[in-house]
Amino acid sequence: MSAVELRDAEARVGGRTVWRDVSVTVERGAFVAVLGPNGAGKSTLVRAVLGLQPLAAGRASILGRPPGGANGRIGYLPQRRSFDPSTRIRGVDVVRLGLDGARFGVPLPGRRSRAAAARVAETIDLVGAGHYAARPIGELSGGEQQRLLIAQALVREPQLLLLDEPLDSLDLPNQIGVAALIRRICRERDVAVMLVAHDVNPIISYLDGVIYLAGGTAVEGRPEDVISTEALTALYGVPVEVLHASDGRLVVVGAPDLHGHHAH
Repeated sequence: MSAVELRDAEARVGGRTVWRDVSVTVERGAFVAVLGPNGAGKSTLVRAVLGLQPLAAGRASILGRPPGGANGRIGYLPQRRSFDPSTRIRGVDVVRLGLDGARFGVPLPGRRSRAAAARVAETIDLVGAGHYAARPIGELSGGEQQRLLIAQALVREPQLLLLDEPLDSLDLPNQIGVAALIRRICRERDVAVMLVAHDVNPIISYLDGVIYLAGGTAVEGRPEDVISTEALTALYGVPVEVLHASDGRLVVVGAPDLHGHHAH
């Protein structure tokens, strides 16, 4: 059973068709990037997977159930920027919110609380945040904050992880570090990951696949097959050229809405 499967899907927002005829599959344990220019519908795709954006046409299966039916097995990290430096909540408490943040009150002592604390500590160790998790999260760097937020999304042991632009506020070394962490989690925990990104270059070596949204539809496949002159020219409907820089970066040029997208 695939983690995510959409067939001939269409999404409409405010009476406008965002994308249509979208057929994509994300296998269990796969690390897939969702790419495309601003307004192409990347976040709409994430919302459709969560069941927050009903499909106007087509069908979808998420962990073997209709969208929204398996959300208890999905970890979700929405778009965000950095925490305010004055935020005093500890990193470990941010992670704990992933377990019981939907319940009112302070967790009561007992066997369940001890098991929850052990699960939080295990997840913090998994993302390599043990030496700073007890500090206020507002004092931490962007990369440290992001690792703790990924831990929050992982603490309930999801089978699918949805990350909406988690790298945008990070510098290049932290982007690469977080990408490597996510790839390791995919392999060790058999978690499928869909990561929305603007620039594929920092993460391309870690990816199993790409879903590229543009021109009101999408194409999926291996990174080298999707991010190619032929595939993107067909997707955009205008001449697009994919160049390979001497340092290994991909440079995408040619379409009018690609300014600032990928590395120029």
